Amino acid sequence: MRPARAEELLGQQHLLAPGSPLRRLVEADATAGPARRVGPSSVLLWGPPGVGKTTIAHLVAAAPGRRYRELSAVTAGVKDVRAVIDDARHARNGLEQTQTVLFLDEIHRFSKAQQDALLPAVENRWVVLVAATTENPSFSVVAPLLSRSLVLTLRPLTDDDVRALLERAVDDARGLGGHVRLATEALDHVVRLAGGDARRALTVLEAAAGAALARADADDDEPVEVTLADAEAAVDVAAVRYDRDGDQHYDVASALIKSVRGSDVDAALHYLARMLEAGEDPRFVARRLMISASEDIGMADPTALQTAVAAAQSVALIGMPEARIVLAQAVVHLATAPKSNAAYLGVDAALADVRAGRGGPVPAHLRDAHYAGARAHGHGVGYRYAHDEPHGVARQQYLPDDLADRVYYRPTDRGVEGRLAERLERLRALLGRGAAPGSG
Repeated sequence: MRPARAEELLGQQHLLAPGSPLRRLVEADATAGPARRVGPSSVLLWGPPGVGKTTIAHLVAAAPGRRYRELSAVTAGVKDVRAVIDDARHARNGLEQTQTVLFLDEIHRFSKAQQDALLPAVENRWVVLVAATTENPSFSVVAPLLSRSLVLTLRPLTDDDVRALLERAVDDARGLGGHVRLATEALDHVVRLAGGDARRALTVLEAAAGAALARADADDDEPVEVTLADAEAAVDVAAVRYDRDGDQHYDVASALIKSVRGSDVDAALHYLARMLEAGEDPRFVARRLMISASEDIGMADPTALQTAVAAAQSVALIGMPEARIVLAQAVVHLATAPKSNAAYLGVDAALADVRAGRGGPVPAHLRDAHYAGARAHGHGVGYRYAHDEPHGVARQQYLPDDLADRVYYRPTDRGVEGRLAERLERLRALLGRGAAPGSG
């Protein structure tokens, strides 16, 4: 049932609009001259399972003058990658001048060395690389490959898309070819179980149709009805859906973090369980918790980040199902910890000043004085070494002149940060800057 033309693809129309980079790549003629060969040499498809990543790779490979090769990051090594690249170079330079489309599934599982092995092939256009990942490529793909790639975000299929897919599979000769018909209740149930995943929808349909055909009269030429009971029997366990009542993958992740931020530990554990049961990569959850530990807790409990980092490292080492225990501990710690976003607000305020062009030259006494002639320019002259000063605090100007009185960090009175606020008030007094307004 894999679409053979871009027009048959259900969903992802935001990527395949006429004139879009992906559409041009799909429709390009690899046998045309260089001026006609448009489109990127590398595409990263980021999205959940069953939304068309492999299908898009096949569509790209179906253009004239192209051939398809596939590797899985789960089983392939650097040797396999180089073998495909060498073969692609021979095909490109041979009599037929065939361009190779290399589909690399689950590229986030590739090591840095394995990803680096792809760079020459992408840079020299020996292959058109179409890589698929269910993880944010900003975190899972090396920067040189990321900078040479067009990153496309695929969306989960809508219920209408999945329904159209199932109806097509029932009627199309490539699928069930009119041998069965789907009861409305069965169709709705399979759509619900699919959760926007086309592959899951077709798998459940195939199992349900198999059950219906097994009990049918072999001499009856009429289509066999797939009932709700057939659809329910097709799966052993009810699927946990990210998009129940309209909420999607990122909504559940957002709900987890907002529950942690709101200190509702029970809700946080619920959303954690929901993500894990739906097959979410536990490393994704761990990364979100590390961010929350600094963004939402910060110096109110500095050990929260230590717990989150330790959880991420543990998850990477032990994997599921035991990783659920580690993540649960981290969620409980973060949800019950005192909260502060002061560090988060502080760095954003500093960034806003920098982006607005504020912040003049570094004060001369703070500049590097470790090279010949530095003193002649006044660099380092008058610098006071903090360890030689009373209390270990050197009273001198550290910020540029136009920001000399700027206050970025305003601690709360919660948790450890409450004690830190008192210390910070004394430090700023020793520095001659006074207390931070609203510091608590």
